[in-house]
Amino acid sequence: MRETEVFIDTEEIAEFFYRELIKRGYVPTELESEELADITFDYLISKCIIEEWDE
Repeated sequence: MRETEVFIDTEEIAEFFYRELIKRGYVPTELESEELADITFDYLISKCIIEEWDE
């Protein structure tokens, strides 16, 4: 299996969740969207889909 570099931007994830929740009739706060993005990031790490990397 080939290794590929993927960069995950939690701000981008938060914006995505915000837009998608609005489409579904929910009105999240900015903080709620950021929390969902952080949870998603932690989930991806816990499943070994990504690994945290500090520059």
